[in-house]
Amino acid sequence: MKLASIKNDTRDGALAVVSRDLKHAQIVYDIAPTLQAALDDWNYIAPQLQSRYEELNRQPGSKAFEFIPEHCMAPLPRAYQWLDASAYLPHVELLRQARGAALASESKRDPLMYQGNSDYFIGACDPIEAASVDWGIDLEAEIAVILGDVPAGMKYEKAGEAIRLLALVNDISLRNLIPPELAKGFGFVQSKAATAFSPVAVTPDELASAWDGKRVLRPISVQVNGTRLGEPDCGLDMQFDFPHLIAHAAKTRHLGSGAVLGSGTVSNAGHTAGYACIAELRAIDTLNEREPTPYLQFGDRIRIEMHDAGGHSIFGAIEQVVVQHPVPRKAVDVLEPEAE
Repeated sequence: MKLASIKNDTRDGALAVVSRDLKHAQIVYDIAPTLQAALDDWNYIAPQLQSRYEELNRQPGSKAFEFIPEHCMAPLPRAYQWLDASAYLPHVELLRQARGAALASESKRDPLMYQGNSDYFIGACDPIEAASVDWGIDLEAEIAVILGDVPAGMKYEKAGEAIRLLALVNDISLRNLIPPELAKGFGFVQSKAATAFSPVAVTPDELASAWDGKRVLRPISVQVNGTRLGEPDCGLDMQFDFPHLIAHAAKTRHLGSGAVLGSGTVSNAGHTAGYACIAELRAIDTLNEREPTPYLQFGDRIRIEMHDAGGHSIFGAIEQVVVQHPVPRKAVDVLEPEAE
């Protein structure tokens, strides 16, 4: 089934089932008010949502309405936890090669992963906000899984059973803020803007043969200003599949229902299918002694989407425009006494 959170006057939106063709939706207050509520009692709630979904696909009833992605929040507008990995080693290897660094040997045995901000995810059509283009605004196309409860010490062989839903992600990075932040020895905070998600999240069965229980076996299409940036295949070169990432995250602690886990930027060896972020293209520019491609500018538009074998959109498209948000006045400007 396909699920969305429709914008209303609450922080978590209204849970809706969305038809397979992404044309109709229906609010399901009578089953669960929010996606988090559904996840918290998934074994009881999911069959009811599935039944409503099947009804909507057969014949939209009087309570159905036109599905408009612009009216969607992120499927899970805020989560108890957001973990993002770097499962595609061609991405890591290329970026390190461009700065003259080698891929660490342990990178092939132990995944990179960080815990990011999850109190405020944004919808597929919400703007990418930044105060300055000097921050190095970049998109990063990824796949994410939304989990049920995962006990500490979950083994790889069982970890896939915790996957409830999948979604597309734009894990927006402010590239020029990353080096000084990582130099402090901790991790990403200021260099990660609000993460955007596809209009709908889908259960694994919606992917049919494009889901093998561990990874998504379809290309992800990425465009900037209507021009193809790339279409790397999500099923190729994923060094650490989702069960591996889940087991890694749960090695020493429980993961609560509604935790979201990202794959990291999708990337294929050789990069003949193009790129899912501008940083990789800039790395190629550097290695070929070319002027680096600019990062995103105000007014630029991005699109991230995945189609099934028949050419139909699976998750709907992430379509965002980059906008400038005002810099808040510094406290000192307010509190500093006037000169006499």
